Amino acid sequence: MLARVLVIALNTYREAVRARILHGLFALALATTGYSLVVGAYTAKNQLRVVSDLGAAAVSLYAIIVAVVLGATSLYRELELKTLFPILARPVSRTEYLAGKYFGTLLLLLVFVAANTGVVLLATAAIAGRGLSTVLGLALGSAAALGAVGYFERRSITYLPMAWAAFLTVAGAGLSSGAPDDRRVLLGLGVLTMCEVGIVAGVATLFSSFSSPFLTAVFTFGLFLIGRSADTLARLPVRVFGQFLHDLCAGLSKVAPNLMLYVPPRSLLTGEASAVPLWSYVGSAALHAASWSLLLLALASMIFRRRDFI
Repeated sequence: MLARVLVIALNTYREAVRARILHGLFALALATTGYSLVVGAYTAKNQLRVVSDLGAAAVSLYAIIVAVVLGATSLYRELELKTLFPILARPVSRTEYLAGKYFGTLLLLLVFVAANTGVVLLATAAIAGRGLSTVLGLALGSAAALGAVGYFERRSITYLPMAWAAFLTVAGAGLSSGAPDDRRVLLGLGVLTMCEVGIVAGVATLFSSFSSPFLTAVFTFGLFLIGRSADTLARLPVRVFGQFLHDLCAGLSKVAPNLMLYVPPRSLLTGEASAVPLWSYVGSAALHAASWSLLLLALASMIFRRRDFI
């Protein structure tokens, strides 16, 4: 079973990594990092904070968009091109197929988040004193090496971004030692972003199991907004909004996953809130994300098994 799920996941990753929209979103993330450097240059003493905060926000935003787009279109594309039917004609259950699609999407999101987090870490390293030429040489040199290996080893070209993303993250974390607080913020938010997009991808998988790509994207993004506003919705004043709207929003905040867990205050990430250790908080958030992802995947599997493709 695990072998079949792994094969489907890797195939999903190979298809997704070639998507032009992914390349465009990665370029936008790089442009946002460059913009944060420009904005940070106009601040007197908070350049590092501006770059890390804007960079982390950009990684989260674009990762959410990637999760929604891939989750909404991946399964539908298989149905539209009818490539799903010969796969299910083999000894592969619909549950295994859906799980493979989900984990393939997660793998791509992991590469996307790691690569962008690594780029922002390298930007903070340049500001913290490592030197712009050193950082640019490392980033461009690794990209050139990636391209050279891909040129001679075309069969492995879709897997090379995994190694590049891991290299950027490790190198960025090592070089940004001169900005320990901002490094903690970026690494902590990188892990929390992966937890959040895991839930968002699970929501998209659930809706895509019975709906069209457009409605899947709308429903997923709507649930994402509810999750990001869960704390606010639970405390709407009755005097202003009325009892019915208050009860409705309070109910929605209890049903939807609370995604505010994945955007904690900066003081927690930097360790200033000593009462809440960062990595224990990240561990509990990861457990929350895993529970929601498994629940959403189980519901999607139940619906997908009963779906009639004719």
